[in-house]
Amino acid sequence: MRYVDSTLGKLLKPINRRQFGASVERHHGDAYDKSFRSWDHLLTLIFAQLSRIDSLRGLVTSFNANAHHHYHLNVSKIARSTLSDANERRPVAVFAETFEMLAAMADRRIRVEGTEMIRLIDSSPIPLGKLFAWATSNGRIRGMKMHVVHDPNADCPRCVVVTDANVNDVEIGRDIDIEVGATYVFDKGYCHFGWWKKINDSGAFFVTRPKVNMRLRAKKRRILSACEGDGFTIIADDEVVLTSKGDSRLPIPLRRIQLRRDNGKPLTLITNDIERTAVEIAQLYKARWQIELLFRWIKQHLDIRNFLGTNKNAIWLQVLAAMIAYLLLRIAARENSVKMPILRFTELVGQCIFMRRLIHEIDKPPPVNPSKAQPRCFPGQMEFSYG
Repeated sequence: MRYVDSTLGKLLKPINRRQFGASVERHHGDAYDKSFRSWDHLLTLIFAQLSRIDSLRGLVTSFNANAHHHYHLNVSKIARSTLSDANERRPVAVFAETFEMLAAMADRRIRVEGTEMIRLIDSSPIPLGKLFAWATSNGRIRGMKMHVVHDPNADCPRCVVVTDANVNDVEIGRDIDIEVGATYVFDKGYCHFGWWKKINDSGAFFVTRPKVNMRLRAKKRRILSACEGDGFTIIADDEVVLTSKGDSRLPIPLRRIQLRRDNGKPLTLITNDIERTAVEIAQLYKARWQIELLFRWIKQHLDIRNFLGTNKNAIWLQVLAAMIAYLLLRIAARENSVKMPILRFTELVGQCIFMRRLIHEIDKPPPVNPSKAQPRCFPGQMEFSYG
């Protein structure tokens, strides 16, 4: 009889085992834990995310209780001390490259042809308690920070970096590879003139908010072809130059767009995009809210609040495992044409993690009542009829 993978086995299909093995070899991922390989470690942490398990003991007990599925997943039983040691010593680069591989795959499979390349950039704090004595503070929170580059059209994170809480957002932004023709949308925490010039020189665009002490002088007022947008009204659209630092310090075209939101609050945007209308620019900045929803969804429905280790390496691994689990869910939902909201789909996956169910029918009951024995017929089987 043909074997049917469990739900977890189907979710893991997009991970290219050959590329994963090459990454392990490149970073010596199995150098210290040969009995508990990198694949075992990744699968265990993904299982913990999808099952919402928040303790080492609970993870080990639940995972080992399903030992009859280990053979087909190419894993074995785990020990709590072994998992704890691996969380502390395994190179983060193995998980990071796996995330990058899945992000590129998700972008190819989920991307809608003809859509603009929009990249939302933001960060979210990861507060840590008193057990994490090594954690730094930025004056507001004590812990770490997760930086994300998000594609709103594909609803897919493209890049994830975890740093100490006191690392400035713009320091991570300056290390991002700029894509030609893309538009990068971020808040005023990413204000850096050198980075803005790099984006412009790379053939890309940015939309952001200026800081309150940034002095701009209007040199040309643009005609407003349309003023009304979704929840806002454009007040002014000007081409401007920087005066507080000298024009030569920022030799790129700049536009200042002023608008008033329906709640009466004003908002000022700045961009190097000369072609789009003011309403389109404002809509791009409004779309930045999607990355906030991504952070909220991940923190509420995956597990990056309760950690399986108290060292920095363990936290990095768990955050990357959460993002990998998110990508696997998005890819599976897209490939199987799942119509339900991603929240409902995630809950059902957690309930059926080791069941042998078809993903596109995960919300449907079994087609046959198991209490009634059914004749087992196979294609090509000879049948006899007695008269």
